[in-house]
Amino acid sequence: MQTSINQPDDPATGARMRTSVDVDAPPAAVPDVVAVKRHYGRWVAVAILAALAVGAVKSLAQNPQLEWDVVGQYLFDGLILEGLGQTVVLALLSMLGATAIGLVFGFFRLSKNPVLGTLGSLYVWVFRSVPALIQILFWGNLALFAPRLGVGIPGTGWSLISAPTNDVLSPFAASIVALSIANGAYLAEIIRAGLLSVDEGQRLASSALGLTWWQAQRKVILPQALRVMIPPAGNQFITLLKETSLVSVIAGGDILSKAENIAGYNLRTIELLVVAAIWYLLVTSAATLGQNIIERRTARGLLQQKRKQKPAGAVDMKEASL
Repeated sequence: MQTSINQPDDPATGARMRTSVDVDAPPAAVPDVVAVKRHYGRWVAVAILAALAVGAVKSLAQNPQLEWDVVGQYLFDGLILEGLGQTVVLALLSMLGATAIGLVFGFFRLSKNPVLGTLGSLYVWVFRSVPALIQILFWGNLALFAPRLGVGIPGTGWSLISAPTNDVLSPFAASIVALSIANGAYLAEIIRAGLLSVDEGQRLASSALGLTWWQAQRKVILPQALRVMIPPAGNQFITLLKETSLVSVIAGGDILSKAENIAGYNLRTIELLVVAAIWYLLVTSAATLGQNIIERRTARGLLQQKRKQKPAGAVDMKEASL
């Protein structure tokens, strides 16, 4: 069976050209041997990096100044495990506080009210600019600025509740406050970006259905924005896990504080730092694994939603590859 295909006009004669194609003809034979491009440069780079890694590990393992038996002795020490638990609790509570603060100021940043918009921008500007270490030192030494904290009636001198600052803000509590406020500025921008990623038509549709602002945010906007917010929020939590080491400057009770206390009387500073580094590596690896699981489940839910919106028989090549 042959068919004709119209070709563009001949530029010389102006006549339309037609080409006959035999659609029943077998396809052209594909060669059995396919040339494979060799990437020798990659193998050379891998070999060099592997040699450097082996050399570094060997040098570290055979260094006479680093006693690995001391590392093994204190790896599961009671004080170290107590500090590990304090680190995890500190990171989780600080992340909850930062998320709550970021949610409020993220909405402030998108508010059409100029006062709220300015307040949100000012908060993000200040607490993203000041290093977290300075904020931790400020809250840990707040008693030098305000010896007592209380609630009273302004301008009268009457105090309803009052207590010494050091009793209210222990080093652990001061660490939570400092990390929550410092990371809340980053979470505010993450949440703002997630909310902006939702199409404006979703808000208009929610309003047309008679949903209140809070109902629209809770049932329509935030569930869609979470898909955009989860990856950067997970990265921020991993950063927060590592930032907990900064609270050692105010004896916040984290794993680095415990390691420094032990090193203070046995003088095995490097060994105890290696112990702390190993536990930070394990904890952040677990957090990374959890982040990957959450992202995969979120992506799976998005794919299922797309399937429901597709006409029958349609095939997405990206989904097929997954």
